[in-house]
Amino acid sequence: MGWRRVLWLLLVFLSPGAARGPDPESTQGPDPDPTADSATEFGTTSQSLVTLAPRLPKQEVQRPSPVTDVSTLCVCDLIAEECDANCCCDPDCSSADVSVFSTCSVHVVKDDDHFCFQKTAIYEMDLQAEPPKRLFQLTDKVNPSLFCLYTLNYKAALSFITPEFPNENDFDNFLKKSDNFARTKELDISHPTILNAPTATKYMYRIPVQTDSDSFLMLPCPLVTIHCTDNNPIGFLMNQNFRCNRRVTLEQCGEDKALSMAHYIQPKIMAEPNSSKKIPITVRGVLLKSLNKTVTYHPQSDVLLQPTFVNISGLKVCTNVVLQLTYSITYTEAGEITKADSHFLLGTISSSMLPLQQQFQVEFLQQNVKSFRVSGNPGYIPGQPLLAGFEKGSRIIQSSNRNRQFTVFYSTDEQNCLLAEGLRKPILFGYNMMTSCKLRLNTTLNCQLVEERLKKLLMGQNFPQYVSSFGNSPVQNLQEWVPVRFFTQTQNRREPCVIPMTFEIKVKWTKYGSLMNPQARINSVTAKLTSNYFSKTELEYDNTMQVSTVVSFVDVSAPAKAGYKARPTIDAKLPSNFFFPFV
Repeated sequence: MGWRRVLWLLLVFLSPGAARGPDPESTQGPDPDPTADSATEFGTTSQSLVTLAPRLPKQEVQRPSPVTDVSTLCVCDLIAEECDANCCCDPDCSSADVSVFSTCSVHVVKDDDHFCFQKTAIYEMDLQAEPPKRLFQLTDKVNPSLFCLYTLNYKAALSFITPEFPNENDFDNFLKKSDNFARTKELDISHPTILNAPTATKYMYRIPVQTDSDSFLMLPCPLVTIHCTDNNPIGFLMNQNFRCNRRVTLEQCGEDKALSMAHYIQPKIMAEPNSSKKIPITVRGVLLKSLNKTVTYHPQSDVLLQPTFVNISGLKVCTNVVLQLTYSITYTEAGEITKADSHFLLGTISSSMLPLQQQFQVEFLQQNVKSFRVSGNPGYIPGQPLLAGFEKGSRIIQSSNRNRQFTVFYSTDEQNCLLAEGLRKPILFGYNMMTSCKLRLNTTLNCQLVEERLKKLLMGQNFPQYVSSFGNSPVQNLQEWVPVRFFTQTQNRREPCVIPMTFEIKVKWTKYGSLMNPQARINSVTAKLTSNYFSKTELEYDNTMQVSTVVSFVDVSAPAKAGYKARPTIDAKLPSNFFFPFV
């Protein structure tokens, strides 16, 4: 047998027709000569080759049935119960929504690539139509690959099976089933498809939190514009914080449910998906904010305050409007929700505050676990607040709110220092900051009282003693906390009025660790308070002075040097009889 005949036999047996078999749907007819084209090429006797490679007989084969209907799949459908932009397969999109699409973000959705025949859903936009519309076509695509699935002898091969665990009662049956696995073409196991799969019994990450009204717990958020949309399901373990604007008519504010605190605590949360146990949303705190921006605590948090339109001396206002809402949802390690709390900030708004800006937040807390957000792992992340605290024994005591641990003041629109007390914002790592206000000096000024108030304004209620060197330094390890060095500077004059003018905070940090992934580490923190003396004659001029706080971050990293490990030494020892019998 020559090499040409061997090569032709390989071509015959490895051709797609020989590997897959004939198409059962093809029409019956005379078989063409399989060697007609190749005989010309090789120039050998083709009649003997035909007898060596006869056509396979026709047989009924079972093609793999798709596990999932491709016409129902939509990988760009990201928002539940809402139309996603340019998502032509989104079932929530109406014809009016589709008319504003510019293209289809997903054009083709097909079945498993291992099949020889694949169901393919094709989506296109007909932009020439008036109005534009989407076109859908469901076709069968032929896989040109030589190695593809044509016949099916194992139904459950294309998806995962829920494993079965033997026990003392059915161990023998389980053993027989496993022993016969390799020789069985049709496995007699009831394998449910994905469509009939059981629903989740525990909450998992990003699963929407269900309520008793066959819906989900919603958190308003901005969608495309800055205006609020109320169709945003809260995903399990997804901490979120949104700010958005809402159009409000003052005369009808009592009818707008989005302004009422009762609207946000009305639904009851399902402890587990599709369960009968319901968790009510409890109001834990209510703060009231007036028109002059003063905030007071409402002692009766169980009393639901309703938005009310009031006309006070020609000034139209609406009271008890929801400005801020915070959900605190407690869950167990097993994925069960055990408690849901809410905190509200209600305010009085006027026409000058429209459109109304609202803030909504949700946080998840694990039961019996004290969670505390860090500012890096381990190094500080730019834009995260500095972690600070006070020494007590051999550990650090911190505030539970990391945004209130190391702060600076910020002034109001009037730039009045005496009105800015209590307004604080956190110092963010890597961000140089400067904030200032104005103070008018005159003879009626009580210097001692003003000095105390300005010190409290510049340094805060409790100025920290230590700052965390890393973004996640443990409180019990005092060596990883940097002391804040405080200095005061005054002029060498003896005048009756001493006014703090400048508070400068300097943070020196360095890059620590590997050159590939350096970590930000704080080396030192200094705070310097500078005061000026003013005489009585200087107070008579009725001057306006500027009081400021400056925060600066200085990178003191040394130039990085690439280090290399020492060359390995070969410690090879020969056996004692290596040179036997010569030595």
